[in-house]
Amino acid sequence: MDNLTHSLVGALIGQAGLKRKTGLAMPALIIGANLPDVDAACFLWLDGVEHLGFRRGITHGPPAWLLLPLVLAGLLYGFDRWQAKRGTRPAARLPVSFKWLYLLGFIGCLTHPALDWLNVYGIRLLEPFSSRWFYGDTLFIIDVWLWALMGFATWFSLRREKRGGEWRRPARVALSVALAYIGVNGAITAAMETRDGDVAGQQVIASPVPFWFWEREMILGRDGRYAIVNPAIERQDLNLTSTTEDAQFIDFVGECEVPNLPTAAPTANEPSAFLFWSRAPFAERALDGSVLLRDARFYDPRARDRFTVKLPDVQCEELPAR
Repeated sequence: MDNLTHSLVGALIGQAGLKRKTGLAMPALIIGANLPDVDAACFLWLDGVEHLGFRRGITHGPPAWLLLPLVLAGLLYGFDRWQAKRGTRPAARLPVSFKWLYLLGFIGCLTHPALDWLNVYGIRLLEPFSSRWFYGDTLFIIDVWLWALMGFATWFSLRREKRGGEWRRPARVALSVALAYIGVNGAITAAMETRDGDVAGQQVIASPVPFWFWEREMILGRDGRYAIVNPAIERQDLNLTSTTEDAQFIDFVGECEVPNLPTAAPTANEPSAFLFWSRAPFAERALDGSVLLRDARFYDPRARDRFTVKLPDVQCEELPAR
């Protein structure tokens, strides 16, 4: 999920009452909720789409859940001691407990992979013990309804606290509503993937769309050929060998064989990083006859650079006819 969502979750957990456990509790929760994204630093040394094979991996796995909060707690504890020595420590700050800083940073850090798992992009939850990708297919990567709910609840809780009212309850209610919202979306996805999962060997992805949380873009296919179905279409038992009068709502993608490239480290080069990350890879012909690697989850005929790898030395081998 986006970092605003991660930050709001950390802030709401604090406003639910945990921020009273120690001084600097809110920084521990909010920074902790974003801490696994330190892997974004890979953009400094990786080129093109090589970052796809690195991100949402080692900093999102179990060892990082334990070690990153430890570093954060040490930095915050040291910051408090430094302010105290300089005489600039705020008088209203609660006494700082290293134990609670670590526990709160740990809680915040755990919310990060939990949220990242919810979308179609994927996360390697068990790295470095396993490089398997996990997908929740539950929320779009930026969910404006969660923004509205959690943003308003955080503001309302802080406002009540400032005025001396009961400020914990709004945060707790908002967290409960957010969990219920996620549960409803998970049920919608499960129902849609079950409905379209009756074709043998067919991969089915119910991809949440922006704004209309109850709709899904359905991605169905296998072996480098996929149908991407507009959420507006109503259909039953769609498969790649059928014809349909609703074809204007369907993008059929995949015209070349997906190359069988040599196995290499996930970030060894752009093609290996892309195929390591890709969940629904397909290949299409470039204007010069070479091959473009893409992923059906992020198909956009107008934007071919963000999740596209060009293979200039590979010629398109056409897929067999449907």
